[in-house]
Amino acid sequence: MNRLASLLVLIPSLAIFSCQQKPPAPNPPTPVNLATVKSQPVLYYDEFPATTQALSQVDLHAQVTGYVTAILFTEGTHVHKGQKLYEIDERLFKAAYDQAAANVKVAEGNQQQAQQDADRYQYLIQHNAVAKQTLDHAMIALQNAKNETAAAQQALTTAATNLTYSIITAPFDGTIGFSQVKLGNLVTASTTVLNTVSTDNPMAVDFLINESQLNHYEQLQRSKQHELDSLFTIVLPDHSIYPYTGKISVIDRAVDPQTGTIRVRLEFPNPKLDLRAGMSCVVRVHNLEQTPQIVIPARAVVEQMGEYFVYIAKDTVIQSNADSTAKGPRLRAVQVKVETGQTIGSNIVIRSGLHDSDRLVVDGVQALHDGSPITTANIVGPGAAGGRRR
Repeated sequence: MNRLASLLVLIPSLAIFSCQQKPPAPNPPTPVNLATVKSQPVLYYDEFPATTQALSQVDLHAQVTGYVTAILFTEGTHVHKGQKLYEIDERLFKAAYDQAAANVKVAEGNQQQAQQDADRYQYLIQHNAVAKQTLDHAMIALQNAKNETAAAQQALTTAATNLTYSIITAPFDGTIGFSQVKLGNLVTASTTVLNTVSTDNPMAVDFLINESQLNHYEQLQRSKQHELDSLFTIVLPDHSIYPYTGKISVIDRAVDPQTGTIRVRLEFPNPKLDLRAGMSCVVRVHNLEQTPQIVIPARAVVEQMGEYFVYIAKDTVIQSNADSTAKGPRLRAVQVKVETGQTIGSNIVIRSGLHDSDRLVVDGVQALHDGSPITTANIVGPGAAGGRRR
C-alpha cells in the first residue's frame, strides 16, 4: 500500500513538471548578404585547349643508296625551297651519267649512218640500180637505229635523275629539324629518313568543339565581317597573349561519334616564328553575344552531384507556435537550380534559372538549405562563406 501511495503522488508531480517545460527555441536566422540580379552586357572569351600544327610537313627520304658526303644546313633553322640540304656520294651516279651520255652519242652516230644508207638506197632504187630487198633492209636498220637512240636518251635521263637525287633539297619554305644521319652514314633508297621539314608561316592551331556548336562555327567560317576583329586569339604556354589574330581555315569533315566533338583548324600568321609545331596553347573565341546576360559572383553558386544551385531570398509569412502573436514577413532562402555559363574572373554567367530583380544570396550559402530562415541584419563579410569557386 505504501508503494501504491508513493506512485500516486509521483504521477501528478511528473505531470506538473512536464507542463512547465518550454518548447525548444527556434533556429536563429542565418546572416547573409543579398544582391539584386540584373542583366548586363557581357564581354568574355570561350576557351579551348589547342595544339599548334604545321600546315605541311614532309619526311626527307634518300632516293638513291650511298654515303652522306655533305650536310649543308643548320639544324632547327628556316630553309628555303630548293636549298641544298644533303649530298650523297655522287661518283657512281656521275660515272653512270657520263656512260649514258656516251651511249647516246654512239646511238646517234649509228642512226646517222643508217639514215645515209637509207637515203642512198632510196636514190638507187629510183634508177633500178639496187634490189628492193636491199632498200627494205636499210629502212629496217634505220628504224632500229632510231629506237636505239631513243633508248640511250632515256637511259641518259635516268642517269641524270639519279645524279640529281644525290643532292637533297628543301621541298618548300619551312623549318628543318634535327638530322637523323651524320656525315659518312650509309643511306638506303626509299628507306632512310634524313630529316623532317615543316612549314612555319602561317601556322595552324587545332582545337575541338562540341557538335552542338558546329552550326555557330560554320556561320563564322562563312562570315567575312570578323576577319579583322579579335575573334580568335591564343594564349601561349607562358600565359602571354599571341599578338596576331587567326581565322578559321578548316572544319573537319565528320564528328567523332565517341566523343561528340569535331576538330576546327585556325590559321595564324607567324612572321617571327614564335609558334612551333606541337605547342600547347589555349584558343580564345571572342563572345559575339550582344543580348544582356545575368552575371553573378561565382561564390554564390553551390555544386551538388554535378548540378548547380543558388539561393534566392523570398518573403514568407510564418505563424510561430511559441508565440501566437509573432506574425509578419520573414526571409527564407529558396534553392534554385541554374545552368552556368562562362566564368569571367570571380563572376560566372547564368544561362537559365534566375531572373532580373531576384534577390540573390551571395554570402553565407554554405550554412543554408532550402527553406532556411535568413536575415540581413548582421552582414557577413565577403569570403566568410562561399560556394563553388571556378
